[in-house]
Amino acid sequence: MFKNKILLALFLIVGAFSSCKKDTYNADEQLKADDKLIVDFIAKNNIAAIKHSSGLYYQIQAAGTGSATYMSSTNVSVNYEGRLLNGTVFDKSTTTATFPLGNLIVGWQIGIPLIQKGGKIRLIIPSTLAYRNTSPSSAIPANSVLDFTIELINAQ
Repeated sequence: MFKNKILLALFLIVGAFSSCKKDTYNADEQLKADDKLIVDFIAKNNIAAIKHSSGLYYQIQAAGTGSATYMSSTNVSVNYEGRLLNGTVFDKSTTTATFPLGNLIVGWQIGIPLIQKGGKIRLIIPSTLAYRNTSPSSAIPANSVLDFTIELINAQ
């Protein structure tokens, strides 16, 4: 009986300490690390990209036409390809995909409104504007910088 009480006490103490474990993720530090990776990637691949105030890098390949006003409820129809910085394709649309803009990663929410219908943009997205320190699938490691090419078919 005494042995069981000691084991229970140890279990409770370990549980209490493990629940106090701090998350060591620091978004500002991660953004700095991602920015260095992106700057090196852009230089190595001779990409003429512009840095957005959010930390997103983009290259407008075609501006498109129109004057859509984007809100989180705007449905965007796109063709896209997503790559890691090592060139590995982790996702690619096989047909036009439609999503509410507000349901997409922050990098897309910032980048897609930079073009209009018929436009094409390359987004190099720091992990802080993508999936952060989580891994949404085995194809995308935590803290991954993502490189997307997106063609905007429609926005409404």
